[in-house]
Amino acid sequence: MLLQLFIGSIVVTLSIIIEVIFIFIAVQRMNKLGETKVFSSNLLAMMFYLIGITLWLLLAFSIVTWLWAFTLFGLGSFSSLEEALYFSMVAFTSLGFGDLILGENWRLLSGMIAANGLLLFGLNTAVLVETLRQVLLAMSSKTKPNA
Repeated sequence: MLLQLFIGSIVVTLSIIIEVIFIFIAVQRMNKLGETKVFSSNLLAMMFYLIGITLWLLLAFSIVTWLWAFTLFGLGSFSSLEEALYFSMVAFTSLGFGDLILGENWRLLSGMIAANGLLLFGLNTAVLVETLRQVLLAMSSKTKPNA
């Protein structure tokens, strides 16, 4: 049990580090673009920026699910990497189909994967909401007449 919790904690910590790096890069990019290119009244520019940041954060999710898959495969929980990746994605998104399950010696990891997914979905949702808020705020300030 302690080994499961230890390994799970390491992978959760690594996944948070990955996510924070991706968020940091997204924020740096947003600051670099500034109001001149993205935060304008140009709907197309705003749309592409929001699509870009969403796909960027989805890439971070993908890397984390691969991290879990390699961990599970390395522990011998699944006979193929495809099975490990499938289980990782299903558990990470909290779908939990139940067609693949971890053996008794590693089953605590499935709950840790699900909790990890829930936390990272929440974190990414907060980033997307704040990004949208910033874009809309900048757009509304550009459309107001100067006093």
